[in-house]
Formats: sequence, structure tokens, C-alpha cells
Amino acid sequence: MPSIKTARLEMITLSADMMEAILKGDRVLHEKGNSYYLAPEWPLEVYKQFFSYKIERFRKFPHENEWEGVIIDRKDHLIVGDMGFKGGPNEEGIIDLGYSIVPSYQGKGYATEMGKAMVEWALTHSEVKKVVATCNPDNDASIRVLEKTGFKQTMQTEESIYWFY
Repeated sequence: MPSIKTARLEMITLSADMMEAILKGDRVLHEKGNSYYLAPEWPLEVYKQFFSYKIERFRKFPHENEWEGVIIDRKDHLIVGDMGFKGGPNEEGIIDLGYSIVPSYQGKGYATEMGKAMVEWALTHSEVKKVVATCNPDNDASIRVLEKTGFKQTMQTEESIYWFY
């Protein structure tokens, strides 16, 4: 993934090496040549629990790594979230957007801002035909993000709302 910049944010690839450094803290991240810091709440525990799996997966299938990154607040030089396309496009060219923003940065439009940029970037790839997303029906913040990003609802169950762009 190239660096994707918006007015307030930058997205860079979250590599296996970077995940290993993040697990060891800011000091190791800086020793690896990175100029940003971790927001105190990042990575969220729900995301951090997948780091070991992702490190192994990205080393085995490096092409998947280009579809996932961290969101950096350019002013504060802080990693405040993550966003990606869950392994890249499938055989039909469908790509699935996922994201998280740390609580102290939620409600500021960051997920929407980067979501628009990421969808635009994904659709520049000829192998991507459609972008989809899912969220919990009780997750009002994600519903607003997906609506503002330009997604349309396709279906809703008790567990999930399904979206397409």
C-alpha cells in the first residue's frame, strides 16, 4: 500500500515487522526507524489479539499485506487506528473494508475521512470490482461512517448490516 494522505491523516502499510515492534512498544518502533507514536489505546485489544496470526499470514502471503494499514494523525504523529481490506480482493473482485479508531479519537470524522480515501484507492486496482463492509446493527458510529463514506445497505440480519459501495 502506498502512503495515502488526507487533510489530517496518513495511512501506511502495517507490516509484520511493524506489528512485532508495536507489540514491544514505542521504543522498539522508533528503533526500527518510525517517526510516530502509539496512541495509548492502540492497538485495541480486539485487534491486537490477531497480531500473531497476521504476522504469520503476512510472512506466508506477503501480497495480502498491501491491503492493510495504520491510520496516523499527522498533527500529533500518533497511530490512532487501523483500516484495511481483510486480505485483499477475492476471486470475484470483492474487497471487504474493516477499521477501528481508538476511543479518544472517535467522533472526529477520522474513519470517514480515511474510509473515503481507502475506497477510492482500492477502486484504482483493476482486480477490485466491488467494496463491501459489515457492521453490527447496534453500532451507530459505524453505520454513520459507512453512510458518510458512500456505502449503501444491501441486507440486515439480527447480527449484521451488510453494505456495498
